[in-house]
Amino acid sequence: RGRTATPAGSSTSAGRSADAGRQERGQEQRPGRPSAPALPDEARAELLDFEVTRELRGLGASLAEPVARHLVAAGIYLDEDPALALAHARAASALASRIAVVREAVGLAAYHAGEFTTALAELRAARRLDGSPRHLALMADAERGLGRPERALLLARDPGAAALDKAGRIELLIVLSGARRDLGEPAAAVLLLQDEAAVASVEPWTPRLWYAYAEALLAAGRPADAARWFASTATIDEEETDAAERAAMLADS
Repeated sequence: RGRTATPAGSSTSAGRSADAGRQERGQEQRPGRPSAPALPDEARAELLDFEVTRELRGLGASLAEPVARHLVAAGIYLDEDPALALAHARAASALASRIAVVREAVGLAAYHAGEFTTALAELRAARRLDGSPRHLALMADAERGLGRPERALLLARDPGAAALDKAGRIELLIVLSGARRDLGEPAAAVLLLQDEAAVASVEPWTPRLWYAYAEALLAAGRPADAARWFASTATIDEEETDAAERAAMLADS
């Protein structure tokens, strides 16, 4: 959703990430600052999105270069090793904490690493700096991760929710539906998604929408309907979810 502090052409996951991958490759020491992870050779500043690079220009070349490289490294490791991604994002923040995209990077990495309190604090800080509501869905999901679904639902009333683009609104609805399930309100979870799920066109967010709708239907005691939506999700899903397996399990039950 919108521009993020990741290398051009890279992607981020929409759901929570619990994957762990590589170990840190050593530490570089900076006087007066916490140690930062060593920068991999592939973390080149020119890989950063142009809009993000533009935001860093005010730092001066000597500072912008390491900040950019740590942001690129955070993007590289975000899915395979979110803890290492977070360490790189924090290294960038130690150098440039007043830049929105840097705080955003820390928030995104913290979210993927399951550090939801940090994710909320950093995404709120990024929003105070640039005014964008684009991460409301992630903030709501972080509230769910902290066991506070009622706070997730309050974000639906945030004035910024009306300014979200279509993708952002769908992502927020998916999280809000999950919050309703967390609160033991599966019927409300179904209602939140049923109109959008019924739209015929297939968009990038459609697999996540249909999968969430199937989960809501299952929670609402409608396994046959849930099986159909899991099966439909499997026909369009390119993210290799377990939709096909879940459809098969429901069909056999």
